[in-house]
Amino acid sequence: MAKSKQIGTVSNYFEHVKVAAIKLTAPLKIGDVVEFKGGETDFEQKVVSMQIQHEKVEKAKKGDEIGIKIKEKVRKGYKVFKK
Repeated sequence: MAKSKQIGTVSNYFEHVKVAAIKLTAPLKIGDVVEFKGGETDFEQKVVSMQIQHEKVEKAKKGDEIGIKIKEKVRKGYKVFKK
């Protein structure tokens, strides 16, 4: 099994829409599987939609800040890995 690589950090979480804002340190695209680690939360899920500045995008590059809908609550500072 491939080792997970950290690709970003949660910079914000919007509970009312269940969206995490992630500051990327590596590229990410639709279809990738990401894993959130931090605090009491540790889960993974597939990226099915992604936005930059409220615009839907298929992929994002290092340095971008993206928003993705997630299934569990996260907090600022949680680490994001790509499987």
